[in-house]
Amino acid sequence: MEPHVDPMDERVLERNYDYAQKNVRLLSMWYDCDLKRMLELLAKHDIELSRNDRQQFGTCYQSIQRRLRL
Repeated sequence: MEPHVDPMDERVLERNYDYAQKNVRLLSMWYDCDLKRMLELLAKHDIELSRNDRQQFGTCYQSIQRRLRL
């Protein structure tokens, strides 16, 4: 029996973001969730966005991080 892997675990999420070529849109499709939810998951674990994702989603990501820190 294979060990259970939690896809929401910080290390797994970060590795999957790498596998998705650091593309939030692609990762959200893999996780079958909307973009905002994926940004929330990444922000919750302080997973740094790629340059391209920062350009597209940086403002939303930073807003989510600020909200999570309150």
